[in-house]
Amino acid sequence: MITELNQRSRDIFRHIVDAYLTAGEPVGSRTISRRLGQVLSSATIRNVMADLVDQGLLYAPHTSAGRIPTEAGLRLFVDGLLEIGALGEEEREAIEAKCTAAGRSLSDALTEASSMLAGLSSCAGLVLAPKTDRPLKHIEFVSLGPGRALVVLVTEDGLVENRVIEVPIGLPSSALVAASNYLNARLVGNTIGEARSNVLREIEHHQSELDDISGHVVEAGLAIWSGEASPGRALIVRGQAKLRDDVAAIGDLERLRTLFEALETKEAMVRLLDATATGDGVQIFIGAESVLFNHAGCSLVVSPYMNSREQIVGAIGVIGPTRINYARIIPMVDYTAKVIGRLIG
Repeated sequence: MITELNQRSRDIFRHIVDAYLTAGEPVGSRTISRRLGQVLSSATIRNVMADLVDQGLLYAPHTSAGRIPTEAGLRLFVDGLLEIGALGEEEREAIEAKCTAAGRSLSDALTEASSMLAGLSSCAGLVLAPKTDRPLKHIEFVSLGPGRALVVLVTEDGLVENRVIEVPIGLPSSALVAASNYLNARLVGNTIGEARSNVLREIEHHQSELDDISGHVVEAGLAIWSGEASPGRALIVRGQAKLRDDVAAIGDLERLRTLFEALETKEAMVRLLDATATGDGVQIFIGAESVLFNHAGCSLVVSPYMNSREQIVGAIGVIGPTRINYARIIPMVDYTAKVIGRLIG
């Protein structure tokens, strides 16, 4: 569609979007006239703006107000008019340092990457962690009170994942200890996929030394990492408060609550993977373009990160209002994904 606009319309449209992304307010003809050095009259600019409204690229949020871009207009701007900035050397060094601090586990590095993106972008940062198909170092069951226990899984490269499972009411602590010891003797050095079938076979044929109660805990602990569309993954989200602070730009609190609830579901992980499945670098989803966030008035900038074999193992990105600073955030997400990929190895 960008080719259907003449140069005057392109210039005016670009300035409208630039001004809106900067201030978050409707943009009037006088503002554009000043930005263009008053080479065009306000009346001429208003006529062009009216044409852009007819084309579905702009709209007026209030009567007699200025204009703001529609989601279709933002998509046109991002695809055809956006000038993506380059990260400065200091920013690249800061990202490297935050993600690769000496002695930091992979889990810590991914959490730090999410927090760092949130801080640099003033949005919410998210990281979809790799599947835990890596050799395991430790597994432990911790009581959370009647009927619930926490399963803590640690891989050899330091990734820590937690899951909550249901256990029988009144389960003795000795059953959790027995389950932990049993699995540690069989899982360490193997992936869950490699060890799970053997463990379940032992239990099924009563070849294990576990009693029925501990056996139930073991089965529940293993099941929590299987039978999922995205087994063994963790979605790390940081900076949600930044979205709350900007709620006026996103919509009402109810829509924001819906977004946060969506981020806590398995579907969020699946859709994030789907969004990056092509491996073509940074993907940008504006408003309704993303099935996951189409009710929250948000944009998602996300990139896959790959291991040394160029296999997609996770995703990293930023969620914010549709008026986020795309020119700054896109290279930031892209570079962070590359750093995490090198860290994964």
